[in-house]
Amino acid sequence: MPSVRKHPVALPFLFFSEMWERFGFYLLLAILQLYLTDAESGGWAMDRTKAVDIFGTFIAFVYLTPFVGGLLADRKLGYSRSIIIGGILMGIGYIGLSVQNLTVFYLSLALICVGNGFFKPNISTLLGNVYNDPQYKAQKDTGYNIFYMGINIGAFICTFFAAYLRNSINWGAAFIAAGIGMFLGVIIFIAGLKHYKHADVLKPTQPGDMPLGSIFAQVFVPVLIVGYIGWIIPGNIFGSDSTDAFIFACLPIIYFFANLLRKASAGDKQPVKALLAIFAVSVMFWAVFKQNGTALTTWAQFYTDRELAPSIEAPAKSLYLAETVTHKKDSVVAYDHEFRVVKDAKGQPVKEIGVPVYLKNVAPERLPAEGSSISVVNTELFQSVNPFFVIILTPLVVAFFAYLRRRNREPSTPTKIAWGLLISSLSTFMMVAAVYFCNNGAEKASMWWLFGCYGIITAGELLLSPMGLSLVSKLSPPRFTSLMMGGWFLATSIGNKLSGVLAAMWDTYDNKMNYFLVNFVLLGFAAGLIFVMLKWLNRVFKENVH
Repeated sequence: MPSVRKHPVALPFLFFSEMWERFGFYLLLAILQLYLTDAESGGWAMDRTKAVDIFGTFIAFVYLTPFVGGLLADRKLGYSRSIIIGGILMGIGYIGLSVQNLTVFYLSLALICVGNGFFKPNISTLLGNVYNDPQYKAQKDTGYNIFYMGINIGAFICTFFAAYLRNSINWGAAFIAAGIGMFLGVIIFIAGLKHYKHADVLKPTQPGDMPLGSIFAQVFVPVLIVGYIGWIIPGNIFGSDSTDAFIFACLPIIYFFANLLRKASAGDKQPVKALLAIFAVSVMFWAVFKQNGTALTTWAQFYTDRELAPSIEAPAKSLYLAETVTHKKDSVVAYDHEFRVVKDAKGQPVKEIGVPVYLKNVAPERLPAEGSSISVVNTELFQSVNPFFVIILTPLVVAFFAYLRRRNREPSTPTKIAWGLLISSLSTFMMVAAVYFCNNGAEKASMWWLFGCYGIITAGELLLSPMGLSLVSKLSPPRFTSLMMGGWFLATSIGNKLSGVLAAMWDTYDNKMNYFLVNFVLLGFAAGLIFVMLKWLNRVFKENVH
């Protein structure tokens, strides 16, 4: 950790609070689709399309609620109180997921969404505020990069806990571990309260601001009404009732931000407009990036060669990080050619006499001898590849920009975001190549394709995600900071929901190469758009950030 002479003493407390909060959150994301679709060891045995719809809706609402949490923290609760409330709600929600009851499961997901709304935008805003002290202002980008590394340390270690606990005990134990991690984060945050007390300042309503009551009347009541209309409309306009409800519910919030821009003072108008433009293009990034928990998890589970080398097989098995697959015919859950569970008329999984599903597309020369076993790494461990690259690449990115800064050649924050989108778009070609070389899934692909995809998109992510947080903190008019942070998370929310919509189409693509090419087109279009706007964005940035 850099010296506190360069960075505020609050940074380690915020770093470790966020690290443990993200430990719980990413543990859940790593296993959620696997748990929902599991038909063999205590999961819900849902159809994949339903599972990815739940996944996409959940991560959408997780990032939609910060709009409310940021607003309440700004005007009424303060950041610290909001963060503590949010952390406690999330911890209870994670532990609730361990209860094998569908109603409790959905209520627990709702608690996590609400809790995240209080926690996520406000810890990011609080970090920005402590860097507003004159002696730390120049280090704000670096501070957000370090903070982002904390997020990814939590995300990296959590899957090992998840695999160990679900293999050695059950799914419920993994969810309880997520809750314990969240409560640890709250304790660390409370321990550091004195170091950010000066940055936890309420923003009273200014002349021209919409009162809180009016916002609830004009935004949240319409959100509930319009969302409900989307839910009950006959048929599915966007693929499912939940997607219809979500997209309809976003409309009043988008209108709110458009109105905010319309009523903004002359001095505030350009920075707000620039931020809204960045939010719009970032939607496409999240729509592709968040498929790591859905489409890329499906790819890792059924299309990736996960067999462990003999040298690491024993330690992996002793740590419960691997599953044993035996090549013998037995009564197994039936899967179709798209690796979907076959169900009977009552919706129950059908059993058949056959080999384990993992072996169905293993190349003949790599099949174990009949009666012998192999060890394969748990699917969720692939979710640690992205945070692993973040941890490795963050110091390199920070050092690279520090080098450019010393020579007065550091690109602006909007320029970093533009390059982040372009680099991310190239990651999709790794998966196009993977599909090509494994004959569209007829044989399993090397795990190195997934590593390559995650490595490239992580390089793009490091230029986009922490820079987005930093940009909001730098460019927002002071009285709109938390509100605009909520806007950043709203864009993330819409992108997350779109990721579920795209992943639900996985089974409709006979050639999976086309699936990944669609992702490339979406990211490429977003990158092109931001490069077209870059001259204007940089001008606004230069005029409003000092």
